[in-house]
Amino acid sequence: MSSILRIHWTITPKIAPRPLVNCNRCGGFRPYKCSEKFRVNANGKRIDVWLIYRCTACDNTWNFTILERRNRRDVEPALLTALESNDPALVWRHAFDSAALRDKAGRIEEFPDVTVRKEILDVEPERPTALRLELRLEGTTALRLDRLLAGELGLSRSRLQALEDRKRLTVEPDGAKALRKSVRDGLAVRIDLADEVDCSAVLSAACR
Repeated sequence: MSSILRIHWTITPKIAPRPLVNCNRCGGFRPYKCSEKFRVNANGKRIDVWLIYRCTACDNTWNFTILERRNRRDVEPALLTALESNDPALVWRHAFDSAALRDKAGRIEEFPDVTVRKEILDVEPERPTALRLELRLEGTTALRLDRLLAGELGLSRSRLQALEDRKRLTVEPDGAKALRKSVRDGLAVRIDLADEVDCSAVLSAACR
């Protein structure tokens, strides 16, 4: 029976998605970068809030709607304070909401750059021969699962595919072809390394 080392990986994207917007200055579609600033407009009892984006070529602005014609009384005071102070956590949350951004802009650019924080979940077994990675994704990323695992474990993508073909690598809940898909929050990857000569090196890399 395999002795399993369980590790939690927290994956944080480095670059926020960029909407592709028809820039009226440049005369074509350009990527727009988040300015990390909200624009709050209060008109009587109504309030509108946008997250401001700027064209990467000419600095023209585009507004990503956060609140529209909302009654001021329906907005929690703490939220309003965070919006007016450009709270970084709130900016980050909206800037990485790729679904909402795509809904407003139509097309977006996503980037594979991430940082990975690793934490052993259990007391490390004496001689582990299998690995269970529990993935927590903060935000969204275009990074494929096989590229993440290859970079962090020191294994080639072809070898990862071979392990999957031999049923020694499984992914829950995505199942088949999960290696070729983008990393998603909540995935669990199990790799059986019992017959691998570099078992110790892979397990060590998973923790570093």
